Amino acid sequence: MLLAQLNWWAVIVSALSAFALGAIWYGPLFGKAWQRLSNLTDEDIQQGHPGKVYGGAFVLNLVAAFGMGMVLQLHPAPDFASGFNVGILVGLAFIATTFGINYLFAMKPLRLYLIDAGYMIALLTVMGTIIGGWR
Repeated sequence: MLLAQLNWWAVIVSALSAFALGAIWYGPLFGKAWQRLSNLTDEDIQQGHPGKVYGGAFVLNLVAAFGMGMVLQLHPAPDFASGFNVGILVGLAFIATTFGINYLFAMKPLRLYLIDAGYMIALLTVMGTIIGGWR
C-alpha cells in the first residue's frame, strides 16, 4: 500500500536535487577545503570515472529519496513542514552521528566531518521538504 502511494516524481526530483546542492556545497562553498582535508589533488579527482561516480551517486541518492518517501508516508499528513522536520531529524540523528563515529575512528579532521555531515543534513532536509510538500 505505501509503495503505491509514493510520489515517484518527488523521489526523482529529490535525488536530482543532490547534484544541485552538491555542486554548490562542494564547489564554491567548501570545495577547496574539502579537497585539502580529504588529501585529494586535482589529478586524483580527475582520475575518477565520471559515469561510475555520478551514476553511482544518483542511484544512492535515489535510494535515500525513496527511503525518505517511505518514512514520510508514516506521517498522518505529510507536508512541507513535516518533510523539513523529518529531513533534519534523520540527518542529525542518524547520518551525522554515523559519520561522527566513523570520522572519530578514522581520525579525520573535525572540519571535514562538519562539511560532509552538513551536506547530508542539508540534503536530507531538501529531500524531505520536496517529498513532504509535493502533492
